[in-house]
Amino acid sequence: MFQRSLLKIIKEKLFDGKVIVLMGPRQVGKTTLLKELSKETEQTLWLNGDDPDTQVLFDGITTARFKSIIGINKLLVIDEAQQIKNIGLKLKLVADELKEVQVVATGSSSFDLANEINEPLTGRKWEYQMYPMAFAEMVQHHGLLEELKLLPHRMVFGYYPEVVTNNGKEVDFLKQLSDSYLFKDILIWNKIKKSDKVIKLLQALAFQVGHQVSYNELGRITGLNNETVESYIQLLEQAFVVFRMSSLNRNLRNELKKSKKIYFYDNGIRNTLIANFNHLELRNDVGALWENFIISERQKHLAYNQKYANKYFWRTLAQQEIDYIEEREGKLFAYEFKWNSKAKARFPKSFLTAYPETETKVITPDNFETFVN
Repeated sequence: MFQRSLLKIIKEKLFDGKVIVLMGPRQVGKTTLLKELSKETEQTLWLNGDDPDTQVLFDGITTARFKSIIGINKLLVIDEAQQIKNIGLKLKLVADELKEVQVVATGSSSFDLANEINEPLTGRKWEYQMYPMAFAEMVQHHGLLEELKLLPHRMVFGYYPEVVTNNGKEVDFLKQLSDSYLFKDILIWNKIKKSDKVIKLLQALAFQVGHQVSYNELGRITGLNNETVESYIQLLEQAFVVFRMSSLNRNLRNELKKSKKIYFYDNGIRNTLIANFNHLELRNDVGALWENFIISERQKHLAYNQKYANKYFWRTLAQQEIDYIEEREGKLFAYEFKWNSKAKARFPKSFLTAYPETETKVITPDNFETFVN
């Protein structure tokens, strides 16, 4: 059993009068975490939104009916809650009328759940995102030295729990995960028929990790127009497959203003899409793998430690660039990511002149653990 960072955070929010919403992709361990959480009280009612009987149960439900269903239970867990129609209004009903009951709802696709809960549950919810296993969680599990040894392995196969726990079968589990779960919520949303286009778009994004993306170029590759490319990328974000990062632009005329980079939440998924599981010494994309690994781990670190930051990259028309910039507490922090610890990294003079108070740091395999742990 792995100790998940979110467990402690969620435990501290139990029974404070608000609904807890836990979102994240399928198969990252949300259900396992909630089963561990339910040990906090013996009086737990568990409902699965994927079950048609549960969906029918919630049709036209009233406060009296809710009380009858919940009975003496103090913890109500609704797994895959996005499958239940008008779930936000129904969660509001419990929050307002059954204040002694703690509701925890999970969703594997934010485009349904978030859109339905934000307005009805304004001021009535705590919302968290769960990711695949984090470097910090694995360090806690078996120590820093062991996890550092596994770094090249993690960069290829990623951190999905079933992948981590099935040594030697990583490719099988990643392919199953990709085929059976990754697209499940995406393709049923809005009855998308062009699954081959979505896969082709994902493959194009996988090859462009660490690079500025062009919707025009992605459109030529996939045969989709720019608007459809953008809407599909938004879908992939909402299904927790990829995330976008914008460019910082404030002081210099030649800073790129509308550029985007797109990263994958998990290296294993990225490598599955391009069918490349070669060891690092046999690859020509180690720099991209390192950048994706570090940035995705940094997102987990910020989220699980409840640190709030704006995140950017920086680039000019003259192709000067910085891999990653955080803005927190009114200050900028600029980072370059280098897989080769001996590689020289220079921060452009024009950037340092324009943003003179910025702290700079190069992140390599020799020092990255303090950045993500």
